[in-house]
Amino acid sequence: MAYTPKLTYKGRPLVRCGNDIYYGSLKDPYVIYLQVLNTKKENGIDVADKVHIVLLSTDTAKPLPERIVRQANKVGLYNALSFGDIMLRGQLKGGKG
Repeated sequence: MAYTPKLTYKGRPLVRCGNDIYYGSLKDPYVIYLQVLNTKKENGIDVADKVHIVLLSTDTAKPLPERIVRQANKVGLYNALSFGDIMLRGQLKGGKG
C-alpha cells in the first residue's frame, strides 16, 4: 500500500517535527527544509515569525554542505512556504529556482 501524506501543500507532502518542516518528496532530486527560528503570540497562539528556508538536494552521496543549493529567510510561515515552493519548482524544472 502506497504512503499517503496527511498534510500537503500544492500537491507535495509536508512533514513537521518540532520547528523543522520538510516540503517535497524524497523521491525527487530536491526538497525544501524550513526551520522556524522564532515565534510570536497572536491571539494567544504561537505563530511562526522568522523562518529559514533551505533548498536541499536529496542526493545522500554528497556531504550536507554540498547538498545546500540555496537559502533564504522570510517572515511568516505562509511567505516561507510560498517562496520555498517557487524555489523547489524552479529547481525541479532545471532552472535556478
